[in-house]
Amino acid sequence: MPKFRTMRVGTPVVATHLLTNPVAHLTPVGPFLRKSSLDELPQLWSILIGDMSFVGPRPALFNQEDLIVMRVQEGVHDLLPGLTGWAQVNGRDELPIPDKVALDAEYLRRQSLWFDIRILWMTAVKVWRRDGVSH
Repeated sequence: MPKFRTMRVGTPVVATHLLTNPVAHLTPVGPFLRKSSLDELPQLWSILIGDMSFVGPRPALFNQEDLIVMRVQEGVHDLLPGLTGWAQVNGRDELPIPDKVALDAEYLRRQSLWFDIRILWMTAVKVWRRDGVSH
């Protein structure tokens, strides 16, 4: 999943919210890119070539084994990863993994054009308001 680099080389490979002091690992332009969500822009290429979708579960890090196992159990792993998703508009990184997977599974069950449009609209509002962006 391509993204603009917002963290310094050598930062531990874990979800950002698990870092003790994430701000210490940000590049000089990192805070702006993350707060504006512009770090996600390169993922449009992945959508164009069919590796991602606009809406779907966010890709897991390779070392998020608990998340991956739970997604496989719920069948969520069959969905294309998305630029945004139902879990992202309902809590993002603040969600415990079981809640995130439950929302991903709900998306799997409710998937439709209108639901995707709703999620995209909610994403635009959250990005505009910078909801859920802590660093």
